[in-house]
Formats: sequence, structure tokens, C-alpha cells
Amino acid sequence: MQKIISIILSLCFTVSAANANNIDKTINDLNINKSAISVSIKDVQNGNTVYSLNENTPMVPASTLKLVTSSAALYTLGKDYQFSTKLYKSTNNDLYFKLGADPFLESSDLSKLLSVAKSKNIISPKQIYIDSTLFDDVEWGEGWQWDDDLNPLMPKFSIYNLDSNLLKLVVTPGANNSPATLTLKPFYPITFMNLVKTNRTSGQNHVSLSRNNSIAPNIINVSGTVAKSQTLKIPVNNTKMYFKLRLEDAIREQKLDYFKSLQEAKMPENNIYLVDEIKHDIQQALSAILKQSNNLVAESLFKIAGACWADSQGSTENSLAMLNEYLKTLNIKFDDIKIVDGSGVSKNNLMTADFMSDFLVKKATEADFELFKSALPIPGEGTLKNRMLYFKGNLSAKTGTLSDASAIAGYITSRKGKVYAFDIMINDAKTSSADKKNIEEQILRQIYITY
Repeated sequence: MQKIISIILSLCFTVSAANANNIDKTINDLNINKSAISVSIKDVQNGNTVYSLNENTPMVPASTLKLVTSSAALYTLGKDYQFSTKLYKSTNNDLYFKLGADPFLESSDLSKLLSVAKSKNIISPKQIYIDSTLFDDVEWGEGWQWDDDLNPLMPKFSIYNLDSNLLKLVVTPGANNSPATLTLKPFYPITFMNLVKTNRTSGQNHVSLSRNNSIAPNIINVSGTVAKSQTLKIPVNNTKMYFKLRLEDAIREQKLDYFKSLQEAKMPENNIYLVDEIKHDIQQALSAILKQSNNLVAESLFKIAGACWADSQGSTENSLAMLNEYLKTLNIKFDDIKIVDGSGVSKNNLMTADFMSDFLVKKATEADFELFKSALPIPGEGTLKNRMLYFKGNLSAKTGTLSDASAIAGYITSRKGKVYAFDIMINDAKTSSADKKNIEEQILRQIYITY
């Protein structure tokens, strides 16, 4: 009997080694330095590792980090959590906007709140206050690149989140070879140097934004050529100012009898009642974070969860402490990783593929797993809209891209019907982004075919 068992084990080992050799051969054939790739693949059912390469080498995870931080936030806040912006009235006839850092809040929502107040005959408030005490005033993550301050994918995040913290600049062509027209919507005090020329014969737009922070930090250069109208998104550089401008617009739109300045103050606990509120579900946030890789939503949710966990003002320190407690509940070793933000934008984040695959295995046992997995993109949608189409319904994964770094992590069902958790990170300056993504797909194809 022992001899039979030994033979079976030997055969299993031989098959496993052959499978690993298939992936190794694929990586070797792709002509990339193997030290730049980290891979870990685990059987979701039992957590056993079926393939690994540099799995304990810390690498930049990019946006795959969102898998971990959004899960911690979901665990802390619960699946029924709702972002909320509330309008209160005191018995002293003061109005209080209680901000909740809702990343989905729009200017029109401010008008809706005041419209409800007006319908309740609140038309001449004595004073309008903004309660911004939920968060600290840190609006960017540690290690975020200074030269990315015009990147619309990396707007500031704050208690004053509004309109995705983005401005819209419309570039309209004029007569051929004449300057284009720049229109900012809505109004915001910012100066543009218009260097855009109309070139209708080209049929294409080539417009770019730049700023020289050492010479003119308050001036944005708009240069290039334009053939047809184009809208550019620009991050708001002062979220508090932008919020107050839009709130003043809403006050005028609703024709309230109020001509004073807006004040900052913590809302009193007594002698006050709710007028109305704007709410958005956490499910909407998970979809934006995991499917669309929205950094503003990721950072806002992570900071809110930290504030809730600490029962204190939201800060990166509280969020990271919350995350550590969550990882302890999963019984995951996290001594070899470093997390500094909630979105993965910072290159100071470091993670091992073994940690991520272990996390994904443990995540599959949690009560909120189906909600979490349903928010992951599948081939043909979100950040996988034009990728991984070969796998059809057999892949759910989060992608990550930074300069010199590309990653993908999630779940794949093999051709034999087995489910695996995987993490692939490539940190290599010499390989193009397209080639990195091709390497990821080739490795996943081998997982799908082999195991």
C-alpha cells in the first residue's frame, strides 16, 4: 500500500513539475529578465501553491493594491454603508452642511439639498456653516509624483469632494491657423496660457497641458493644435475653494436670502434637525474602485473607513492601523509588505506576490466575497475592456499600471474547472507597457491550459 501511495505522490510531483516547467518556458520565451517578474498561484480550495517565481520579492503592486484596501474598508464599514452629505437646520435658524467626503457628490446635489430647505420655508438662514471635521487636511498620498498634479486620474481627495474634483476645459477651434478658444466650466479662478492653434485640415487634435511650478505655478500652459472641439479634465488645486464656489452658485440658483460668507464650524449635537441628505451606496464605490480603478474613490473610502474604525478624524495613520487589524483577522503575515496609500498610486507601496495570492485565498472565505468578486472586472469590461478576451467568463481580476510597473491579480478558472488565486507583478523599466501586459496574458494562458 505504501508503495502505491509513493508512486501516486511521485506522479503528482512529476505532473506539478511539468506544469511549472510550462510556465517557466513561457516566461523564458518572452525574453524578459526573470528577476523583474513576481508570480504566485494558489489553489483557492486548499491554499496550496501550484506555481511561484520570486514570490517573496517585494515589488510595486500599482492599482492591484486596491484589492486589499477596498476589502478592508468593506469589512470595516459593512456592505450597507452609504456615503452621506447632510443638511441640518438649528433652532437658531442656522444651516449646517455635514460633509461625508462622498466621491460621487455633484454640484447639482448641493442645489437639491437647498431646494428641499426652500420647500420647508427655509429661505433666510441666519448663517450657513460647513462641517468639514471628518477628515484631516492631507489631500494627496505619500510618494505621489509632483509632476502628476495635472493628471485627471490623480485628483486631490478631501472632505470637500465635489464633481470628482475635476474642472472641464473646453478647447474650441476657430478659423484655420487662428488661436483656439478656451472655456472653463464652471467658473474657477485659474489662468491659462493659450498656445493652441486651429488646424482644421489635419482632422485631429493634439492638445496638451503643462505647468512650470518653479516659474509660474498658477498658470497652466495649453499648447498644440485642434481640429474639433475637445474637453480636457483638470484636477482642482483647491478643493475647499471649489466647494464653496459651487455652494454659492446653489444658493443663488435657489434664490435664498443669504449674502454672508460661508463659515466653517462643527455641527452642534443638540437643538438641530435633519433637512435632507444625499446618499450613495458602497457597492457603487466598489465598482468604481475595482472595475474602473478610480483613485479618488479608493482614497476617500479608505480614509472614511479609517475614521470609522478609530472613531476619530480621518487620516492615513488611522486607515493603515485599520488595515493592519483587518489583515490580522485573516491571519495573513504582512511583515514583508509596505502600504502607504489606499489606491496604489505611490511607488512607495511594496507587496509580495505570495502575500497577494494568500490574501485572495483568504478573501474567498469571507461573507462579503460574492459582493467583492462581482465588483471585479471580467474580460470585456472596466480596465479589462480590451484585454484578456480569450478567457471569457473564466477570469475576474484587478489590473495595475504605473511607469515601469504592471500587475494583475484575481481569480482564474482553469480549463479543468479548478479555481486559482493569482498575482503577477512586473517591475521593469526596459519593457514597454504593452509588452508587460502581453507577458501577463501569456502566463495566465498557461495557468488556464495547464492546471
